[in-house]
Amino acid sequence: MTETRHDWTKEEISEIYHSPLLDLIYRAATIHRLNKDYSEVQISSLLSIKTGGCSEDCSYCPQAARYNTGVDVHALMSIDQVTSAAQKAKDGGASRLCMGAAWREVRDNRDFDKVIDMVKAVNSLDMEVCCTLGMLTESQANRLAEAGLYAYNHNLDTSEEDYKRIITTRTYDDRLKTIDNVRKAKISVCSGGIIGLGETVEDRISMLKTLSNMPQHPESVPINALVPVKGTPMENQPRVPIWDMIRMIATARIIMPGTVVRLSAGRTEMSLTDQAFCFMAGANSIFAGDKLLTTPNPEFNADMQMFELLGLKPREAFKNGRPVGKQEEVSA
Repeated sequence: MTETRHDWTKEEISEIYHSPLLDLIYRAATIHRLNKDYSEVQISSLLSIKTGGCSEDCSYCPQAARYNTGVDVHALMSIDQVTSAAQKAKDGGASRLCMGAAWREVRDNRDFDKVIDMVKAVNSLDMEVCCTLGMLTESQANRLAEAGLYAYNHNLDTSEEDYKRIITTRTYDDRLKTIDNVRKAKISVCSGGIIGLGETVEDRISMLKTLSNMPQHPESVPINALVPVKGTPMENQPRVPIWDMIRMIATARIIMPGTVVRLSAGRTEMSLTDQAFCFMAGANSIFAGDKLLTTPNPEFNADMQMFELLGLKPREAFKNGRPVGKQEEVSA
């Protein structure tokens, strides 16, 4: 088992990131095989339960109300719609459903009550449930935990130094505070970032340092490649080279050896060979299904064919145990 550290320096991470590519992949692959069943890939399906109309100004996001991106605004889905989508995702091989709502923060209202019921409903299908709903208070995180929420996604996006260039309607500390609230509620943390925003390599390294030096590493770290959307300030950003994605995944695998590293947004632009390199470099999770909130994503069937070719297999739900919430206490 490789040592898990929480005191990485920028210099150490930079040295890893900039090491010769084949050496980097080999090192990451070796660590991956020491710490994980490297042929297992956790499959998540992402569902937009409330689309568009968000008050934030995230420069990359088509759901921000201030940008004209052609995204139709939809109110919160019904519980029946969510359970139907969850069942479809489970039938396609997903072990986790991540429900995303285009909110700046969670408010204590009927909509949140409805989300709590959605969490319970998806849990009843024996699937891990993840939410990404914006900023959370400690009491809201506790309510989600009691409903049986397995994971909460709250990405850092970029480095603390670069953050204000990307988003001005909230601060980096706001992000870290929500992650802290999630951790206190004993919910699994899912937090990563996006490359291709016009950030420097130093920004990427700084973001990885923040993630790897948390008192407990996030259980899941998504590495996203920007999908430029017309109408957003990032619409003309060039596509991220696949080798940059591989370097990010491999570096994350080395400095956070026990973490699930997710190959996230941008997969539609990747060839099967590109994705194979990402899995070799330590990626062991994907989003599957035809959409990531509002952007395209490879379909389940194509992913299953890729898994068969590469000798990969879907990871079962709750492999690391079920969430500690009231639901579990009742059923015990």
